Amino acid sequence: MENMIKIRMVTPDDAEELLSIYAPYVLHTAITFEYDVPTADEFRLRIENTLKKYPYIAAERDGELLGYAYTGPFKNRAAYDHAVETTVYVKENSRRQGIGRMLYAELESISRRQNITNLNACIGCPAAENDEYLTMDSVEFHKRVGYRIVGEFHGCGYKFGRWYNMVWAEKIICPHDEEPLPVIPFPNLKILLNV
Repeated sequence: MENMIKIRMVTPDDAEELLSIYAPYVLHTAITFEYDVPTADEFRLRIENTLKKYPYIAAERDGELLGYAYTGPFKNRAAYDHAVETTVYVKENSRRQGIGRMLYAELESISRRQNITNLNACIGCPAAENDEYLTMDSVEFHKRVGYRIVGEFHGCGYKFGRWYNMVWAEKIICPHDEEPLPVIPFPNLKILLNV
């Protein structure tokens, strides 16, 4: 069926196209607290580093990438291995089409198979109403896909000459067993699944 959105694994060769999705968020929003658009080489390296342990996926329609999502370490200590931080970005003209929801559903499925228990999202939050650089859309999106807000930090991000809050949201996707199964690094999971 034409015009169908498919979810696929990202490769480092996708760096430039994914960067074109990310750059407007850096330049025109406080959704990311990054100030400068990374180079294509830097973005490629970020993809390569993520894929060493975690999934990095994209939504594609007719050869065009519409959005991407990935997980990464929640914290760099062994005790946190069963928790990950999630990230999703959707091309500006492709938002509100269910792409973010599709990407997160696939990330959740992969994370379960990796024996991940907790998905965590760090979300920029406007400190004032009617902010032209940041809305509550991302917070509301995460609530709709099953995350719950568990904390808020006030005035911890500074961009465009103003202070922004940041909220943490979590989604528990597997039981917290007394002796959890070890986390399967994504490259090993790909081998097990033959993908």
